[in-house]
Amino acid sequence: MIRVLVVDDEALVRAGLRMILEPADGIDVVAEACDGSEAIAAVAKHRPDVVLMDVRMPGMDGLTALKELRRSPHPPHVIMLTTFDLDDYVHTALRNGAAGFLLKDTSPRDLAAAVRTIAGGSAMLTPKVTKRLIDTFAGLESADAVKARERLSVLTDREEEVVRAVARGLSNADIARELLMGEGTVKAHVSRALAKLGLSNRVQVALLARDAGMS
Repeated sequence: MIRVLVVDDEALVRAGLRMILEPADGIDVVAEACDGSEAIAAVAKHRPDVVLMDVRMPGMDGLTALKELRRSPHPPHVIMLTTFDLDDYVHTALRNGAAGFLLKDTSPRDLAAAVRTIAGGSAMLTPKVTKRLIDTFAGLESADAVKARERLSVLTDREEEVVRAVARGLSNADIARELLMGEGTVKAHVSRALAKLGLSNRVQVALLARDAGMS
């Protein structure tokens, strides 16, 4: 059972998310919180697998809470929620370790699927904004590009191929077909790349690759 914490300053939004997720197979909404401070306390008490958290809230906002949660010994996977598909805070959230970014108008079916995907260790962005988000926020000054390429230089040629594919938004199955390797091998390359680069998820890898001009 995937344990979920819902965090939003609007009670109606929290209720709506609960109504969507609770009937879904394998998902249990264990608690709600109305701001970042309550979210941190709820995570400590309920130990959710996934946190659905609004970016902008009064008091402690979602970005600040995300930073605090990422410092914990066993941080939950955090999905940031927003009303706007190009929220100025999204890039910071992904850089700080958010496992995904979804719009509040995401369909019930896609929301439940996103929770399952992220609980399984993958990352997810709302499909319609993935390319726009990365292109908009990761375009970069030359100094940043040089730093990104230096970080990526630790990868093997094969790992770099996989990272380029990740940056294009391909799934493990898509990468396996394109590069003619097993899906398990792709997953292993992604895991090694994450470890070498000191990153926590595929979205961060994609952003770094974009920074370096690899895609």
